[in-house]
Amino acid sequence: MLASVWSGGLYGLDGYPVHIEVDCSAGLPYWEIVGLPDAAVKESRERVRSAMRNSGFAYPTGRIIVNMAPADQRKEGPIYDLAIAVGMLKVSGQLESGAFADALFFGELSLNGEVRPIRGILPMVIDAKARGAGVVFLPAENAPEAAYVEGIRVIPVATLAEVAEILKGERQPTYAAAQPFRPDAQPGGGVDFRAIKGQAQAKRAMEIAVAGGHNILLIGSPGAGKTMLARAIPSIMPELSFEEALEITKIHSIAGELRGEPMIASRPFRSPHHSASMAALIGGGSKARPGEVSLAHGGVLFLDELPEFRRETLEALRQPMEDGFVSVARANAKVEYPARFMLAASMNPCPCGYYGDAERQCRCTPHQISRYLARISSPLLDRIDLHIEVSRPSYAELERPAAEESSREVKRRVDTARTLQRERYRAAGIFSNSQLKGELLEEYCPLSPGAQALLQQAFSVMKLSARAYTRIRMVARTIADLAGEAQIREEHLAEAIQYRTLDRKYWGG
Repeated sequence: MLASVWSGGLYGLDGYPVHIEVDCSAGLPYWEIVGLPDAAVKESRERVRSAMRNSGFAYPTGRIIVNMAPADQRKEGPIYDLAIAVGMLKVSGQLESGAFADALFFGELSLNGEVRPIRGILPMVIDAKARGAGVVFLPAENAPEAAYVEGIRVIPVATLAEVAEILKGERQPTYAAAQPFRPDAQPGGGVDFRAIKGQAQAKRAMEIAVAGGHNILLIGSPGAGKTMLARAIPSIMPELSFEEALEITKIHSIAGELRGEPMIASRPFRSPHHSASMAALIGGGSKARPGEVSLAHGGVLFLDELPEFRRETLEALRQPMEDGFVSVARANAKVEYPARFMLAASMNPCPCGYYGDAERQCRCTPHQISRYLARISSPLLDRIDLHIEVSRPSYAELERPAAEESSREVKRRVDTARTLQRERYRAAGIFSNSQLKGELLEEYCPLSPGAQALLQQAFSVMKLSARAYTRIRMVARTIADLAGEAQIREEHLAEAIQYRTLDRKYWGG
């Protein structure tokens, strides 16, 4: 006797359909599962056997073959437990085959028959809906996440027995209510700009960076406030659109990073420790999971103490910073994850941290300073648009009672600039000035004659690279947007150039 059930799998960020066929024939007790299952899928035999028996069902005897198609796609994880159990119930005659014939089943089974949550449910439900499926059965804990997908009915279930009762018509299914998306309208957490005393230039640079989606590097001695400034970035980030939230949530769902949130409603802020491996930062591992650069997609990747990261790990950032996606290749698969993030990094100017400090003397030798700074390559530095020196605030600045500008006020200007950019680039398919390249740069970054002469002089004197030239123009475009100007003027370009002077001061560019 043969029974078939539909489920789904994951390949990178996308779901795909998995057709599960269960065949039971006479013979000595035997179980085999085929279709490139991993160890977790093979172990489903014992979970399904115990779940069926502890839920009051008979486990079929004889020769049992479970086939998972497509046979050339590797199946991973406990996603298929519930689907296999339903197939076993059908093939043993304990369930009719006609009920919910077009349904898909997802979920891990415990030994007592409970249906446990799984990771990656959102992309699989999106794929099921795109292929015309009408109903999905899935763990109750995953239902709020799947309910954001319109056009498909979601049935949350808690036990295998409950699934069987619904399929036999003994219980009316309860469908998960559709969830409307509501972005976090409040500043996205973090430190409020009002709490940061002084640091006017650094806060201005933060505003420019967020308004255009530019990368930023903060350099200063210990205690200057670099980390506090970086952690204020979420408070001025623009709100998410539903499409952005859906893509970000898919990544976090696959990585198992939702932590009880059905939908990511504010832009992510990721801050990995400097001991993070390349696989943790870029993505990979045995299952090619997304790394921190993808988990930061649509938001901020903050690297504190930048030179302390391993050099090869930092160099691996260059491709996603340039292309907006990361390719993770393994022996049997190659997957791509989006990785369009804003990089915010901080570092000391030398190993002791006080090179150039006005109050404390640096203890480092020139060789130590040079070796420390050499941990960050020029190609990586070229991809960082704004380099900001952060000095320690004075006692008078810390005690000054005057109110600082709040994040809400800064965010209002950022939102205005971002709205302008979205409208400007709608036909080009990009969203911010940091994505400008080639012909788009020439079309949307016109320079006044004075600005053109200034940029030519800076290019010659500072010995800038072609990439630095491009990024100066992009930053100047953002500064002009904040000022409400259509053309880039000298003052806009001059401000953009001053954010590149650290190339020359520290790296001798």
